[in-house]
Amino acid sequence: MAKPKYKRVLLKLSGEALSGNDGGGIDASVLTMIARQIKQIKEMGLEIAVVVGSGNIWRGAKAEKELGMDRVTADYAGMLATVINALALQDSLEKEGVETITQSALEIRQVAEPYIRRQAIHHLENGRVVIFAAGTGNPYMTTDTAAALRAIEVGAEVLLKATHVDGIYNVDPLKNPTAKKFDKLTYLKALNMRLQVMDATALSLCLDNKLPIIVFDLRTPGNIEKAVLGEPIGTLVS
Repeated sequence: MAKPKYKRVLLKLSGEALSGNDGGGIDASVLTMIARQIKQIKEMGLEIAVVVGSGNIWRGAKAEKELGMDRVTADYAGMLATVINALALQDSLEKEGVETITQSALEIRQVAEPYIRRQAIHHLENGRVVIFAAGTGNPYMTTDTAAALRAIEVGAEVLLKATHVDGIYNVDPLKNPTAKKFDKLTYLKALNMRLQVMDATALSLCLDNKLPIIVFDLRTPGNIEKAVLGEPIGTLVS
């Protein structure tokens, strides 16, 4: 078996990644596919943390605009939506025989542990997959920012951002067939070009802490394995 490039990784999954082609709700077959890919890299000896988004269920900024909700209230609702996604992924992983713990930045003790950094690291060291839910626990902070923050806190060596496209482009490749893909980017170039990689807060955290980001297409089976083996895939931001 090939030796992975990293020991501890953080995988960022958007809410849309859990919904398949519909863009909403949760697709059981997609959950199973993700769980099996995570199991595959765990069997290579990796320590794996996961952050999930909530875009398949709820978006705070959209609720503020379309429903007239208070933004802070809408963002807290989005945090709760990430807990739903985290529990669904946890269930799918456990059905594959992968011991999994969900930790939430909002205390919901009946369904998830509260986020405690030292406890999360203990779980990782003992071979459990740890899913971080509820973002950072703060409004106005995206789950990309939560992914960058948690990756740094637990000492992950790379942030794997799984998306619906095969890397970062200068313009939206779904709307413009002439879009140019970047194989590698610096943090500053991604920030200055305002590319839709992550929000500026998340990118700045990665820059300040020298945490590399690999952006790749989740829908292709085996891509997570390729990413952790260090094979050229997607776009590397470093």
